[in-house]
Amino acid sequence: MEGGECADQAVLEVGRHAAPDGFTFASGAAHLVKARAADSECPRARVLKALDQLAVNGEEISVSAVARAAGVHRSLIHRHDDLHAADLARAAEPPPGAAAGTQVSRQSLLADVANLTARNSRLSAHITRLERRLSESLGQAAWEASGLGAPADVETLTRQVTELEQQVLDLRVELDERDEDLTAARAANRELMAQVNR
Repeated sequence: MEGGECADQAVLEVGRHAAPDGFTFASGAAHLVKARAADSECPRARVLKALDQLAVNGEEISVSAVARAAGVHRSLIHRHDDLHAADLARAAEPPPGAAAGTQVSRQSLLADVANLTARNSRLSAHITRLERRLSESLGQAAWEASGLGAPADVETLTRQVTELEQQVLDLRVELDERDEDLTAARAANRELMAQVNR
């Protein structure tokens, strides 16, 4: 039965029982439930028929392939657990006429794809880390080559700067002491000159 025929039959069922004497909303709802159930059985039957046909022909069985062959949307198969389970079970079966042990299973191929995808992700992350390290290394080399960067022997220069700063402090202290001595000598000289002039 095609999808249009199923829907037409469901409408006829509802139409045949619509508005009889003593019609109530409850009986109308029951008729609608029956019509909806009849309408949903047709696509399910088409999915199961498409599964059988694909298996007989030895074609690939996947949710997309079955939905395409049945003329339904993939979400129908995903919404109905029994249809999805039937799809997965048929996909796991070896194609008809395949010799035992010589056929690669779909699960092993899917496992290989998953492993290769994970490996690809790991390699991509590793490449990103290596690119970042290379960029930092090249940037540092360019910085140092330009003369803008700090010289390689920063520790020696830092030690020399510290020693020079200490020498400057010592010289300042010595200068202050000499200034005090000079001030005291000038005061003493003024007093002597004042005594001589009296």
